[in-house]
Amino acid sequence: MSQPQMIFVNLPVKDLDAARAFWEKLGYSFNPQFSDETAASLVISDTIFAMLLTEEKFRGFATKPVADASKTTEVMVALSAESRAKVDEVVDAALAAGATEPRPPMDLGFMYGRAFEDLDHHVWEYVWMDQAAIEG
Repeated sequence: MSQPQMIFVNLPVKDLDAARAFWEKLGYSFNPQFSDETAASLVISDTIFAMLLTEEKFRGFATKPVADASKTTEVMVALSAESRAKVDEVVDAALAAGATEPRPPMDLGFMYGRAFEDLDHHVWEYVWMDQAAIEG
């Protein structure tokens, strides 16, 4: 049996300690095996990780200038949530930890989502979908 495919989203951060503290306030943890003073491996699930890299370390991998996410949108990371309540729980925790909400919630009945910009202005979307409504 093959191993499930994994995703590692690499994101530059201005203050690695602040970024770690932000995500810990949302209930997430970090893999110490892949974390040091220049990188923090944010564990989102068994197959989803975000590598939070100091801007200097990120520039070492980038072949183009690093986007200033406060001025341009360089990525929107969308994650599923188990319920509408979980969407609100995560986004409300992010706002309490210093994030901003760039737009109103999206409520289509069968799908509900909210977004926040983290401390470095990366956009994270949490979305719940009613699978029964989608399949039916």
